[in-house]
Amino acid sequence: MVIKAKPVGMIRAVDNVNGEDGGSRLEPQVGLEFDSSDDARECYSLYAKRMGFKIRTGQLYRSRTDGSVSSRRFVCSKEGFQTNSRTGCPAFIRVQRNASGKWVIDHFFKDHNHDLESTGENPTPVMQSKPPIVKNSLADVTQRSKVKLLEDVEDRRPCPSGVINVKRVKRDGDDGQSKVQPFLGLVFNSANEAYQLYHSYGANKGFRVRIGQLFRSRHDGSISSRRFVCSKEGFQHPSRVGCGAYMRIKRQESGTWVVDRLREDHNHGLGTQMETHKGSLNASNRFIEEVNGGLQNKDLVTKYNKNLVKRWREKHNRSDWYHVLFEYFQSKQAEDTGFFHAVEVNDGNCMSIFWADGRSRYSCSQFGDAIVLDTSYKNSMYLVPFATFVGVNHHKQPVLLGCALIADESQESYTWLFKTWLRAMSGRHPLSIIADEDKAIRQAIAEVFPGTHHRFSLWQIKAKEREFLSSMDNGFKCEYEKCTLHSQTADEFDIAWNALLSRYGLKENVSLKEMFESRASWVPLYLRATFFAGIAMNESIDSFFGTLLNAQTPIVEFVSRYERGLEQRREEERKEDFDTYNLQAFLQTKEPVEEQCRRLYTLTVFKIFQKELLQSYSYLGFKIYEEGANSRYLLRKCGNDNEKNIVTFCASNLNVSCSCHMFEFEGVLCRHALRVFQILEIREVPSHYILHRWTRNAEYGTVGDAESVGTSQELKALMLWSLRETACKYIEAGSASLEKYKLAYEIMREGGRKLSWQR
Repeated sequence: MVIKAKPVGMIRAVDNVNGEDGGSRLEPQVGLEFDSSDDARECYSLYAKRMGFKIRTGQLYRSRTDGSVSSRRFVCSKEGFQTNSRTGCPAFIRVQRNASGKWVIDHFFKDHNHDLESTGENPTPVMQSKPPIVKNSLADVTQRSKVKLLEDVEDRRPCPSGVINVKRVKRDGDDGQSKVQPFLGLVFNSANEAYQLYHSYGANKGFRVRIGQLFRSRHDGSISSRRFVCSKEGFQHPSRVGCGAYMRIKRQESGTWVVDRLREDHNHGLGTQMETHKGSLNASNRFIEEVNGGLQNKDLVTKYNKNLVKRWREKHNRSDWYHVLFEYFQSKQAEDTGFFHAVEVNDGNCMSIFWADGRSRYSCSQFGDAIVLDTSYKNSMYLVPFATFVGVNHHKQPVLLGCALIADESQESYTWLFKTWLRAMSGRHPLSIIADEDKAIRQAIAEVFPGTHHRFSLWQIKAKEREFLSSMDNGFKCEYEKCTLHSQTADEFDIAWNALLSRYGLKENVSLKEMFESRASWVPLYLRATFFAGIAMNESIDSFFGTLLNAQTPIVEFVSRYERGLEQRREEERKEDFDTYNLQAFLQTKEPVEEQCRRLYTLTVFKIFQKELLQSYSYLGFKIYEEGANSRYLLRKCGNDNEKNIVTFCASNLNVSCSCHMFEFEGVLCRHALRVFQILEIREVPSHYILHRWTRNAEYGTVGDAESVGTSQELKALMLWSLRETACKYIEAGSASLEKYKLAYEIMREGGRKLSWQR
């Protein structure tokens, strides 16, 4: 006999038992049938609460015919070993959808491999003798006046519709904080209301809330569920400790949103009640009400947060931050004539601030061809609104090219920032920039750096991929990776992408459409022909200041920590300089080209070249075309016929290009080009393939390569910074003792005689 359960209709039945057994104890068992998988999860959740354990959603399985979900697993929260708190518990239920559309438990494993918690109460769920007629979801309960999801709000007055309206919730005193506590089954008119309630709940409990992962429908790309998490969720910043507290809401067919998952336990201490500014909240409510569709069309919660962020940053940049930094700027200008700073002023208010010392400006003349705009902290009002321009030096280390405090993340502010950076760096445009894909940043880059290739930040690409890959099967994932990572031509990518979307019925998916339109900023095929200083597609450059600057950095400590972090990085560069000039790498071949590059490259870059040289011996080369001075070679790896590359060579100017584009991307010749040089008995790398930025003399400028500098203004700035850096080293060394001072002074006097400027 099949047992039918209607857990949705009994959500609040436990509150009405009053000590009497209103029915039989509900316990999962094979054959138990539900109207939906959500009902099954709710049943298992109630059972888990009574037994003393927590659950989470496990693996899902899809139909091979239409891709719809055919079965689901709900597991003990300690299943698996991904975190230290998990013990690999095997307890679970699995529900499978039958032909009639019902969901039936076909597997139930009851035993746990860990101790169960004592609940201290006996919330025994009971079956109603005459269960109400319930259709499919929790949202349907709200249509029946006999079922009250929200019994009481503050003064025990029921919410007549069963749907919570945040604007009607009673608030205590003047702080405007809601005392409603979220629970499973709580229904909202919009996702905005859910966020505001959870935000107020967090303020009362002593923790902050941020927006977590969202999930979209695979059919139309609309948002189907959202997670609001504790601000300490994850480990992306030092302030985060992997807290698991969150609330998830799911959109119902009726358009309402229901809490379908809730975890209240935190793994850190909670603070005191936080202040909630009534004016800001009311303003955000008015702002949200002006836009139709809640979070459907635009992420209004993000806009709400950014509105508060903007106000906070305008206030603090104008007051505390500006005063602290202005004193620092004055002291730096007194000792560094190359120090540059600028302030964005709007209606008399200090907005964004940019600064770069002489060393950063000089470094940009050498290593400003590929830059990273790191705005990791820009989306939180509780973090320093700090952004850095970072390059890659000749030792493959991050090098600072400028800093900024951003008060307003609008296109205008980013445009001001980029123009200011460009002015500080004497108008030298980068070849490439790695930055977030935010619309404001994209538009500002297009305006200020029209010829610069914008590559999206890795974390945003990965976040988007996790968003839609989490609901797809392994077959889709394999085809997706093959399409995005292994396509060799634009036509090949387009064909594979369209075939993938057609096969899985995703042609109308909004998120995937946007990804395709911006493919030139994230697909390796479109990026590898642009110079990115070898920053790999699957890597992101580390934060320049590491953990020295984080969410807890007080204003008064910012400058000292900034200086300490900057000095640490520059000390690492000096150490690499010392090693490069005083140590030699071992030669592993007798090729003259290896000795040549050891003499020219830094140790780090030489090791990259040496690896390519050694790998070149594993390839066979065949001439497949020749006309005049031009020839083409097919390179195939021994033992792997699938790995093939085409190398084109011009004998008249010794130009070489390879289909792998390693030189274009990293600035070092690839194994395939080196193999062709061996075939043609070319014993040295042509000088135009030795980029000065990778050589041990890169810090002394490229004055000898004046023809490569764009304008006379850029050449003059390059010479000025190069001479200034050298003079600073003379001054630093010469002031160490009286004897060294005399020596340095004599050297400079002799140089002055040769320049004919001595009186």
